[in-house]
Amino acid sequence: MPAQLFSFGGILFVIIALAIGSYFFSSRRVISQAHASGIKPHSLGMYYGLYAAIWAFVPAALLLIAFTGTTKPLLDGLIEQSLIQAAPELPQSFIPLKIAQIKNIANGFIEPTDETMAMLGQEYKAMRDNMGNLRFAAVLMVGLLGLGFATWRISPQFKSRIVFETFLRRAFFVAAVIAILTTIGIIASLLFEALRFFAAYSFWDFFFGTHWAPNVALRGGEAAADEDVGGASGSFGMIPVMAGTLLIATIAMLVAVPIGLFSAIYMAEFASSRVRDIVKPTLEILAGIPTVVYGFFAALTAAPFFRAIGLNLGMDVSSQSALAAGGVMGVMIIPFISSLSDDVITAVPQSLRDGAYGLGSTKGEVVTRVVLPAAFPGLVGAFLLGISRAIGETMIVVMAAGVSANLTANPLESVTTVTVQIVMLLTGDTVFDSPKTLSAFALGITLFFSTLLLNIAALTAARRLGERYD
Repeated sequence: MPAQLFSFGGILFVIIALAIGSYFFSSRRVISQAHASGIKPHSLGMYYGLYAAIWAFVPAALLLIAFTGTTKPLLDGLIEQSLIQAAPELPQSFIPLKIAQIKNIANGFIEPTDETMAMLGQEYKAMRDNMGNLRFAAVLMVGLLGLGFATWRISPQFKSRIVFETFLRRAFFVAAVIAILTTIGIIASLLFEALRFFAAYSFWDFFFGTHWAPNVALRGGEAAADEDVGGASGSFGMIPVMAGTLLIATIAMLVAVPIGLFSAIYMAEFASSRVRDIVKPTLEILAGIPTVVYGFFAALTAAPFFRAIGLNLGMDVSSQSALAAGGVMGVMIIPFISSLSDDVITAVPQSLRDGAYGLGSTKGEVVTRVVLPAAFPGLVGAFLLGISRAIGETMIVVMAAGVSANLTANPLESVTTVTVQIVMLLTGDTVFDSPKTLSAFALGITLFFSTLLLNIAALTAARRLGERYD
């Protein structure tokens, strides 16, 4: 058989084909049984087919995923034992490199340097092929057993629709549990590393410190660039970083919210269908532009533009300013707020508008006193999405606002954000266990809880202030 058939994609294709065949086979079989026995099937034929397809696909797919996840560590462990037996004098630090070379030899990418490596490459290739054959046979067998079990259970009296709906309900529940567990896992991983950071650095100095200079010596004997200010262990006061995040996000929302909301009101309440069909797609084109393009625009066009205006007015504007980054970020967020707000406003029942018109209200009064209050909770959701997008943006800030942590409320100066600092801390040649690297997780967990509290407060306000219409 071709090698592609034993790959993950090849095996997945086989079990998908088996599931499709099971669907048609079981659907026609139960119809034939019903005609032969004169018994009306409990469910439609498609439900019998779906039941058989589920039993043919789901157990086999789960086994394929489990087999694939355990094969690589198992093969690495076996080839490592063979390598140690063949070369007991090999240093421990060289073993991962040698294993990588053995895999490349087995794949035919490089030639073996000696007989030992050639032998180990052949051994690894043989083990990998055997595991692939075993995986294919096991997955195919489980798929066939599932099909056989489903065929044995299916009959005209079998309540396949109820069983299928029960499966869907449980699958949806499992998906919800996975989403919750994923969130818990993210929080736990951030919290664990953040606690390691706070074990080495003061909790109060981090949250209330006004100087951010995480310049730890990367290697022994190297001095930090900012050692005279931050010390050899760095200075991790997060207030300048959080202040820069809030400053840029505020500027972005001051640009995005009015333009996005007003354009949504125009498209939903005033524009004709022809104009709406032109304006809305044009606005949504902005959502498809990569953020790096916005970053180039901010650095090469917006920042020099604001700097030239500032010089003409006698003001000192930095070449990398919060105003340029926040303004361009606001332009990027406009389509998100506009599209969501338009959908929310359009969803307001027409009966509310008709009732207001019947009482003598003008178009403006209907929009401001009926439509917007009714759409207020949904509008808050759109604004929250925009704020989250602004807080999480990195590329525009790096290119237009810089990476220096300045504690300032002046939008004409250079600032940085939490996400930019996280990227800077986790990239480059640094030790993972150093306070510099661990501080990124402290910033991450702080940003997570800050955004969470912001969402809770906004949603609570929306529920209390939003008018309910039944």
